[in-house]
Amino acid sequence: MNVAAREEVGPEPVDWRLAERVARQIAGRDRFADSYLASSLHTDFAAVSIQAEDEVADYTGLRSPGPAVAEVVDRAAWVAANVRSMRTLLEPLSDRFAERLAHNPLAPVGRRVAGTELGVLLGYVAQRVLGQYDLLVPDDDGGATADRVYYVGANVLGLEKRYAFRPREFRLWIALHEVTHRAQFTGVPWLRGYFLDQVHGLVGGIEPDPGMLFMAVGRAAEAVRDGRNPVDERGLVGLFANESQRDAMDRMQALMSLLEGHGNAVMNHLGARLVDGQARMASVLAQRRNARGVTALLHRLMGLEMKMRQYEVGEAFVAAVEREAGPRGIDAAWRGPEFLPTVDELERPSEWLERVNP
Repeated sequence: MNVAAREEVGPEPVDWRLAERVARQIAGRDRFADSYLASSLHTDFAAVSIQAEDEVADYTGLRSPGPAVAEVVDRAAWVAANVRSMRTLLEPLSDRFAERLAHNPLAPVGRRVAGTELGVLLGYVAQRVLGQYDLLVPDDDGGATADRVYYVGANVLGLEKRYAFRPREFRLWIALHEVTHRAQFTGVPWLRGYFLDQVHGLVGGIEPDPGMLFMAVGRAAEAVRDGRNPVDERGLVGLFANESQRDAMDRMQALMSLLEGHGNAVMNHLGARLVDGQARMASVLAQRRNARGVTALLHRLMGLEMKMRQYEVGEAFVAAVEREAGPRGIDAAWRGPEFLPTVDELERPSEWLERVNP
């Protein structure tokens, strides 16, 4: 359903314009466009993305149907692309909420609150993200923005300057990770559709019922009484999910752990051979992921802590599989959805290997 058609039914549950405006304010103004280094970023990322894609294809056997298109953006453009992505992601939920919100006098307040919260999250991430392959950008402009690998210029330049990374080497290393994700989603024929089906099924299953809030609060209180942190595993989103949705979240987390772990494993394996200074780069990014203090609290509340743990769990799983079955042992996961590891199997790689290779 396009935006105009949806607004005839009723408003969306998020004020997207407000979300983008808040995100830009939180992200801050970057001087990327004014930097004399900006032109080198465009040139380098165009070249290293193609180089990385060739290396990833040879190493993993996952080949995309066409070359990667690299786009270096500022934080504001990254925010705009992710607002489009999230709007696509939440479309099933928006459709379910639209009619009810149209007759709810408190809907405008709720939309603004949701837009503000989402804007804060996006603005915070925009300050830190280096690269991203986005498979959710809607292909409604003749393919002009679809299937692109984004690199956030100001953040890349900031790390290069702070840690004295050699620019070309650091950019190739980042590209190795991002084009691996592209190879996963374009080189495994069923993966993109499966991923989107899982996300839409999860989001579309949320009931537009204020009573869900009270149930979530009850579960949180029970967790506290039991001595557990109610947002440890799935962030705040998990509080509002029913049992079926929590199972779906586990499947999604298992899939994302596999993809992130595989991406890091490929990046580090190829980086050790192709990138001078790769070990120090990996150490710096690990420290950024393992932030403490106020940053760690924000990560936990926003569900980003699980995202970061995905790297660790996924990398350990892929490493164990490679030790037992060789560097292409992970290929079994690409046979079909039923061959993906479960959350439990991520902790016990031998059991997964026994199941997929009886």
